[in-house]
This record gives sequence, structure tokens and C-alpha cells, in this order.
Amino acid sequence: MNGKLIVIEGLDGSGKNTQAVRLYSYLEEKGIKVRKVSFPCYESPSSSLVKMYLAGEFGSEADSVNPYAASSFYAVDRYAAFKTGLEEFYLSGGVIIADRYTTSNAVHQSSKLPEDKRKEYLNWLFEYEYRYLGIPEPDAVIYLRVDPEVSQKLMSGRYNNDEKKKDIHERDVDYLKRSREAADECAEMFGWRVIECTLNGEMRSIEDIFSDIKTIADKLI
Repeated sequence: MNGKLIVIEGLDGSGKNTQAVRLYSYLEEKGIKVRKVSFPCYESPSSSLVKMYLAGEFGSEADSVNPYAASSFYAVDRYAAFKTGLEEFYLSGGVIIADRYTTSNAVHQSSKLPEDKRKEYLNWLFEYEYRYLGIPEPDAVIYLRVDPEVSQKLMSGRYNNDEKKKDIHERDVDYLKRSREAADECAEMFGWRVIECTLNGEMRSIEDIFSDIKTIADKLI
């Protein structure tokens, strides 16, 4: 029997990994067979093209690489991760917590397109990854919604205000704003669970946000 796949999604700096780790620990303590994975899998050779893309080797701007090409870089990395370990675990009934997934392509790559071209791209993306590559569809996507200005402030703190350390996505404020708009559209279109992570221009506490995530997970598992 297939397991469950729960995706934690959001803009850069939204706390996806922090919340994914907390959810993993919470489920493990309950005796649930669970694994956590972060995409891209930077420690794997399968992420080579992703790393080249984010380092600006194909162009110094996010828009330098068209969404179909960029999506393929990330999709192959996910395929490799499933074929080299996750698939067997998932098919045996395990629960996978994913920090980013196909949904990240939907957010970050559709934002490169005009609005009238996004639906065509999204149809292609989900058919490509879920049907042709054969990786599983999520049982739930938890979208951590953060204001782009707050996200930028958090990322700057992560890199000690050294803007040169940001990748081509992270340093492009206009691109991040477009990605936020695309994420909101996807959340409404595909029924993602939305958690508002900012209040009055500041991040809610980690514990407060996780309380909302825990409620979703308890209903799902």
C-alpha cells in the first residue's frame, strides 16, 4: 500500500526546512514510519544542473533559462531521489515529508510566464513529473505564505547581509514578488493548505506556525 507524501512549500526564507524537521520529529515520536527529504538533493550528482542554474552558469538572471528547461533540471533530481531509495519506502507505506517538490517548479517557473501561458505550463509540468516520470503526487501541500519583504529580510540575515551569497532566485526581488503571486494562484487552483506566516510585517513564531501544520498532519495521517 502506498504511503503518504506531505509537501512543505513556500518562498525562500519561509521556514520550510525548519517546519519539515519539526513535522518529521513529531510523526517519528508517534511511531509513524517517516522520512524527510529536501529538494533539490544537493548532495547527489543528480542536482548538478540545478546547481549550475542557480549559480548563474546559464545566465545571471532567473529569467535567463526558460521554465520548461529549468523545470527539467529539478524534475530529474526528484526522479533520481525516488529511484535510489524513496520509492521503496513510499510503496511500503512510509510517510515522506518533502521540503519543496514539483510544487516549487509550479511556483518559481510559472512566474516567468505571462498569465495567459501559465495554465498550459502547469498542465505540462504535472503530467511530466507525475505521469511520465512517475513520481507520486502529494497527498497534501502545505504552503507557508510569507510577504516577499519579510522573506528578503530573513534571507539577508541568513547570509549575514552578504548579498553575493544569494543565488539568482534569492537576490531578484521582482522575481520573488512574481513567485509569490504564482504561489497564491497555485494554492487556490490546486487546493493547497495555506498557512499565513506573517503578522503585522513580522514572522509568527516557529511554534505557532507548527501548531497549524500539526493540525493538518493529524487529520491526514
